[in-house]
Amino acid sequence: MIPAENDVTLPAALEGQPIERMTRDGVDYVILGTAHVSRASVQAVDALLENEHFDAVAVELCASRAHGIRDPEAFKQMDLFQVIRQGKAGMVAASLVLGAFQKRLAAQYGIEPGAEMKAAMDGADARGIPAWLVDREVGTTLKRAWRSVGFFQRFGLMAGMLGSVFEREEIAEADIEKLKQADLLESAFSEFASGSAPLYHALIAERDEFMAAKLRENGAAMDPSAPSRKVLVVIGAGHLKGMTAQLADQHGDARALADDLAVTPPASKWPKILAVALVLGIFAAIGYAFYRSPSLGVDALKNWILLTGGLSALGALIAGAHPLSIVAAFVAAPLKPFRPGIPSGAISAMAEAWVRKPRVMDFEHLRDDITHWTGWWKNRVARTLLNFFLVSIGTIAGEYIAGIHIIRSLF
Repeated sequence: MIPAENDVTLPAALEGQPIERMTRDGVDYVILGTAHVSRASVQAVDALLENEHFDAVAVELCASRAHGIRDPEAFKQMDLFQVIRQGKAGMVAASLVLGAFQKRLAAQYGIEPGAEMKAAMDGADARGIPAWLVDREVGTTLKRAWRSVGFFQRFGLMAGMLGSVFEREEIAEADIEKLKQADLLESAFSEFASGSAPLYHALIAERDEFMAAKLRENGAAMDPSAPSRKVLVVIGAGHLKGMTAQLADQHGDARALADDLAVTPPASKWPKILAVALVLGIFAAIGYAFYRSPSLGVDALKNWILLTGGLSALGALIAGAHPLSIVAAFVAAPLKPFRPGIPSGAISAMAEAWVRKPRVMDFEHLRDDITHWTGWWKNRVARTLLNFFLVSIGTIAGEYIAGIHIIRSLF
């Protein structure tokens, strides 16, 4: 790898922009670090495309995110009932929360999230050159991040994501532009890594490695006899340092490396084993209570039903669910041992989606509604997902509280 020669006079729009130039395997890469809600980033993309010749454009997008940017109305086709049934409610909700945070920032400056990525893809289309999607699928990244941390860290992650929804403080555009300074990014990421190295690895480092591999893979497919092989790479500034380092030093088969990083690791069996063991232990305690005294057993069983069902129903009530969804939560939670793998949150949410079928306007206003916390209760799509989470949390809390109460009653 050698630095690519730069004989281009940069226009004003590119002054101060984080740009790296390098050559790898005969392909020249011009790598632009951007802020995803910055007008300056859009102008920088346009300026590079106008002033230099490129044979391809690579963007920090996966297929699903690119489709969402090109067709913002595509999410209206989402079958909410199937999303819940297939166990994708968590991933959809997480994507919505992240999108809501980005949209809230964008609303401050009148620019759509990912506008610089759209400008890059549109620029490639206008010039008849390919647009490479080099980022890993967002669902895979979220799953790998979720499964990389422990039980209590997951609650912290959820709290942080929800906090981004409730946070209303505006962020100055100057602060967003400062994120393009490599030294500040390095410092911020170092603090992030010290707080949660597994999360940093899944959300940042792995994607740096993945995107470098995809660039190498696509670069190798370019015609070696072409007069030039020059690629504009548009990525978030947070990946500029790590991805360029990977592109410079990465070895081995690029496709195999990318395929390996695109695999969703299997969920750990221990949480499920512990959960099953907990419930079996509680039921053993209830059985022992009946052995000691029928009245003691009835009290233990009553505590199990009322605490698990009651707290689950409370979660549905807080979510503003339909009375039928609240009843579904109350009935489903105590029966968890007889329906392993099917969370009570899913049962209640499916009842909610069936009774209060989302309207066209709910999908049309979804992205705007979830940027404010009250929108999660007003919008039927968002409220169904909220119902799923709060009922699931209520069930877990009910199980632990019921277990403690039942065991204490025996001694």
